[in-house]
Amino acid sequence: MDFKFDIEGGNFSKAGTASSDVKKVLKKLNVDPKLIKRIVVSIYEAEVNVVAHAYEGEMNVSIFPEKIVVRIVDKGPGIPDIDLAMQKGYSTASPAVREMGFGAGMGLPNIKKNTNELNIKSEVGVGTEVELINYLN
Repeated sequence: MDFKFDIEGGNFSKAGTASSDVKKVLKKLNVDPKLIKRIVVSIYEAEVNVVAHAYEGEMNVSIFPEKIVVRIVDKGPGIPDIDLAMQKGYSTASPAVREMGFGAGMGLPNIKKNTNELNIKSEVGVGTEVELINYLN
């Protein structure tokens, strides 16, 4: 089962749409509620990162019997230092994003905490690709 979501940079009113839609599907598939929560938290954080930092992005969600794979590809500034970005509290969010209550530097750490596998590739000035894998067993 595959789903695709377009993510518009800067559009905080739509942030969370993909994670909400995926949550509904996982509930219908009778996935363990604790696992649904972990998956939805990681997807939401990834979605908000695109909205807060990139011009646009695309999220592809593939649900298999044994796992869920989420790939997010954005066009944006990229991440110059992924190890630094993974540290709790580190943020490059603009003052405007912080004023809205986002940009606390917990997005990537929360994604890592709530996924079984996290892979990040980024090129400065081009964008970032994030892959999240959660096993359903």
